[in-house]
Amino acid sequence: MGDIINLNQFRKQRAHVEKERKAKENRTKFGRTKIDRETQHLEIEAAKKELDAKHMDLSGESAPEPSDPPSATDSDQGPKLG
Repeated sequence: MGDIINLNQFRKQRAHVEKERKAKENRTKFGRTKIDRETQHLEIEAAKKELDAKHMDLSGESAPEPSDPPSATDSDQGPKLG
């Protein structure tokens, strides 16, 4: 006589192999590279920082003044050439 085979296990194994094949196909078709994911992450972080920099404090308290604002004469002179 032949070996006894549990058909439920066989079906489950076949379904698992099929899912893995489909997953591999989808990763190739729709997947993003590590560089793409990192680039998007950096863009999102930069956008968050820019948005936080433009945040207005509406609590009624005045924001602290910058310690040394750039003077108008420094920017009017253009680049220094040595």
